[in-house]
Amino acid sequence: MYDLIIVGGGPAALSCGMTARKRNLRCLVVAADAQTGWLYKAERLDNYPGMPKVSGKELLRVFRAQAQELGVEFMGGVARQIQPMGDSYMVLVGNDVLEARAVVLAMGAARPKLLPGEEELLGRGVSWCGTCDGMFYRGKRVAVLSAWHGGVEEALFLASLASHVDYYTMAPHTPPADERIELRGEKPLRLEAAEGRQIAVVTDGTTSDYDGVFVFRPAVAPDRMLPGLKLDGSFVEVDRAMRTSLPRVYACGDCAGQPLQVAKAVGEGNIAAISCAEDLAHA
Repeated sequence: MYDLIIVGGGPAALSCGMTARKRNLRCLVVAADAQTGWLYKAERLDNYPGMPKVSGKELLRVFRAQAQELGVEFMGGVARQIQPMGDSYMVLVGNDVLEARAVVLAMGAARPKLLPGEEELLGRGVSWCGTCDGMFYRGKRVAVLSAWHGGVEEALFLASLASHVDYYTMAPHTPPADERIELRGEKPLRLEAAEGRQIAVVTDGTTSDYDGVFVFRPAVAPDRMLPGLKLDGSFVEVDRAMRTSLPRVYACGDCAGQPLQVAKAVGEGNIAAISCAEDLAHA
């Protein structure tokens, strides 16, 4: 029996685990391979205080090492189902059934079906984070493939750096209205490596080459994992203490909503652990 199981292995989860250990809670972080996450493949972050020009891989390494030193336990795997069991929660990870008095959801923005070629080219000209990787495309030609309104803000940011931005709409939403951004009406079908380290966006009518391609999608609703969990659009609904609609279930980081930034995730992870410790002390 754990005091707390944290689902996810990113900055929010690791920050939550550190604070939980400081509150003397036995906690387990359950996460799949960190190398599948967008942060791990980010070549450089410039907006995390105290660690300028750090890679996502190095940031995660430092966070994890600090969490392990504090006594946070780790388990590789995907949490597939969470069920309430009276005063505790059952968490199914692969074929293992775990139990905890509380659960924190910190699994980031869930990953939908990708375009053919997208995963293979991630980190090699394809990115899921304009803020993280935009500086590498200053003065270059880029494409934004967006399935939701969140891509609009990212496209505007990229337009301040790139020489040209094409915007492809992959799902209905209002595209940006900016003279620096060219709206494309074709539907992206796949991504391919092109000559000169460029990326080709193949659509239902054209093929266009870019120096970089940025793909933006909303998080998939996580209520399939935990029935009864209340959502706010695609994200888990939380209050300022990171409490969800279910008792002793908390959410933090990207799965709890915008902005999808490391600094925000770390702060929310800290708050979730504090709230959890307070609730368990009065349970």
